[in-house]
Amino acid sequence: MRYISTRDNNRTASSAEAIAQGLSEDGGLFVPETFPRLPEGAVHELCAMNYRQRAVYVMKLFLEDYSVAELTDFVTRAYSPKGFDTPGIAPVRKLDENTHFLELWHGPTCAFKDMALQILPHLLTAALRKNGEDRSVCILVATSGDTGKAALEGFADVDRTKICVFYPRDGVSDIQKLQMTSQAGSNVLVCAVNGNFDDAQTTVKEIFSDPDMRWELAGRGWMLSSANSINWGRLLPQIVYYISAYCDLLNAQEIRPGQEVNFCVPTGNFGDILAGFYARKMGLPVKKLICASNSNNVLTDFIRTGTYDRLRPFYTTVSPSMDILVSSNLERLLYDLSGGNDAETAEYMARLAGEGRYTVSEAIKAAMDGLFAADFCDDTETRDVIAKTFREHGYLMDTHTAVACGVLEKYRRETGDGACAVVVSTASPYKFCPAVLEALGDAAEGSAPALMERLEAVSGVPAPAPLKALSGKTPRFTDSFDKAQLPDVVRRFLK
Repeated sequence: MRYISTRDNNRTASSAEAIAQGLSEDGGLFVPETFPRLPEGAVHELCAMNYRQRAVYVMKLFLEDYSVAELTDFVTRAYSPKGFDTPGIAPVRKLDENTHFLELWHGPTCAFKDMALQILPHLLTAALRKNGEDRSVCILVATSGDTGKAALEGFADVDRTKICVFYPRDGVSDIQKLQMTSQAGSNVLVCAVNGNFDDAQTTVKEIFSDPDMRWELAGRGWMLSSANSINWGRLLPQIVYYISAYCDLLNAQEIRPGQEVNFCVPTGNFGDILAGFYARKMGLPVKKLICASNSNNVLTDFIRTGTYDRLRPFYTTVSPSMDILVSSNLERLLYDLSGGNDAETAEYMARLAGEGRYTVSEAIKAAMDGLFAADFCDDTETRDVIAKTFREHGYLMDTHTAVACGVLEKYRRETGDGACAVVVSTASPYKFCPAVLEALGDAAEGSAPALMERLEAVSGVPAPAPLKALSGKTPRFTDSFDKAQLPDVVRRFLK
């Protein structure tokens, strides 16, 4: 299977080359040239497997130049009992008769990014070997909170790699910041950016697409790659958990074979929900993909109107991982729904960069209407959902999961669609203690470790061990930079 750029169909790569590069040199994103379908009877076969076996099965459909033995080894190491606190890896929890939570935060950093970033280092280092690449690789990451720590955890002290993470200085939670800035490892760098996530993400993409920068770093023996979901090796493992969740619902007899299920996904950069779209494209019975946003509701407006407009106020919310106005992975959806029209996709991206907005064709809008629904919750609604769900069901959720739960409620009221639904739960509530405590009517002042202890006392729900281990840790990295300084930060890091 070959991979092509969303902006130039003539740029092709093997799966190993696409994973190693991360981003195409023309600024486009790699997508499969042809998309595999789940074979007949595959879901029945997958139901008898555990999560690790399902991951090997699904990823092998896309990674022809990786062997089953390699993928089995990578999956075994990535989803080990040492890293994940539940045998199910990504368990499905029932809330009521037709609502379930897909919990993706049982890994080492307590966020859904672990599902991909624990295996990406294995895929990437293998890709370097397969490509005969002599250079070492520097992973550049722009993060709105969770990707940064998950990437740092995955790549710390990995041979032939360095990793540089940029996060918005005032745009992550205290726990997220402490997780990143206290990261151990001789090959890591963490820097705050004086701006928001979009400032960091746009600058990282500019660094990737700068030919002079690539040439300069190549002369020093370095190539650049990405751990953001613009990298196919980051996105692919996320497809697995949609298919696995469906199998778990079947095994629990919550649905019948072939029954359609709705997925409601909190998303800012569009990678998580795009993985659900790809699972549907493979033949998974997905009825509707419900896109849940916070007050930065650029995706809600786009899905409803067909116009993407980043020229709007930016809000710092209690769900900071979704505080994003430029959703990079949307480019892959546009490419798919345009029928693989690279020129059309490139034109949309050029308009976004130059004018700050674009409007898709009537054909793309009509296709989106059949696939997606969208809504948003503000901070007040988010806190209300946390309080109500805990009061009525004893289930404690984080702010991002609460956004999705609230949007699902709105969708059901407006449409009357009572189909079985899965809320994609993306982080432990203990990563956002102040907002969760406030939602429960308690005080939210004090250090991050103290707030975790308070939330344990109030809720009776134990905090995850990796987060409790942060108590007493001090930051290693305290520098902050303007976005214009970031290329020089990378140059100094790779001297």
